[in-house]
Amino acid sequence: MSYEIKLRNPEEDEVLRRIEDRFDVPPIEDSLRDSVVIVTGGTTGIGRGCVHGFMGVGAHVVFCGRDEARGRAVEADMNRRYPNQKCIFKIVDVTVEQEIIDLVEFTAGEFGRINTLVNNAGYFPLQRPSDVITAEEFRHVLDTNLVAYFIGIRAALPYLRKTRGSVINIGSVVGTMGDEGSAAYSATKGAIQTMTRTIATDEGAYGVRINEVKPGHINTDMFRKTTSQQADMKGFVDYSDTLQWLGRGGTSAEIASAVMFLASDWASFITGAYIHVTGGYEIGEGPKRKNPFLADWTDMQKIAD
Repeated sequence: MSYEIKLRNPEEDEVLRRIEDRFDVPPIEDSLRDSVVIVTGGTTGIGRGCVHGFMGVGAHVVFCGRDEARGRAVEADMNRRYPNQKCIFKIVDVTVEQEIIDLVEFTAGEFGRINTLVNNAGYFPLQRPSDVITAEEFRHVLDTNLVAYFIGIRAALPYLRKTRGSVINIGSVVGTMGDEGSAAYSATKGAIQTMTRTIATDEGAYGVRINEVKPGHINTDMFRKTTSQQADMKGFVDYSDTLQWLGRGGTSAEIASAVMFLASDWASFITGAYIHVTGGYEIGEGPKRKNPFLADWTDMQKIAD
């Protein structure tokens, strides 16, 4: 039996070379240096962590929020730390469509391009039973946490297509699991996952990647606000720490690291995906550590022996 050896033509060689070049990925900071990033809800918590993270690797950042004093303070701090880049704060109410569009147009006009949109602005209402949440309250959470994300993506797409850029939506682990007393919030975070995957299918042909990061319990102002509602604040924090297999809450910097990974060339073949940054919160149910209903590991080992 004879075998015919098929030689590749020059076009095939070029395709293979380009594929092989993908494995020569530069350090993440090289991938993001001089990129232009929009972060919504960037004055505190996860958003501020993302602003700091992108500035730290050499990007230019335009971020928004409603608290001007906090926003100007973050802006001044970032520009002092990183004088060779630009950090610009804009006052934006994300429930107002035109203000989101203006944010995107300002960024494109200021820098001539947009590489990454981080949709982060959100609202976590007081946890209450579903039968007392009004339709008006539900719609407000929907407008802030979901509709605003869509408006931002739609406005940024013409620019992201030119740069083959990316969108990172900040969701939540409760979008997968649900959460007691949080029907509206959980519903919006679940919808973010589906919207992310759907828009990823629309934009793949343009080279635009759409992904999601799902935080768990993160030590932010939002978490502290929730904690302050509890009669036993220390007990609540201690209990919350047992819900992660790693035995602690996360930090804004840890969320920002996942966001920057997805924005970088290191994630060039990832789209329509979500990353849980939760310390293992979603694995199994209930407390993971110091669980009084489970035998001590030492006792279990004795039984096994």
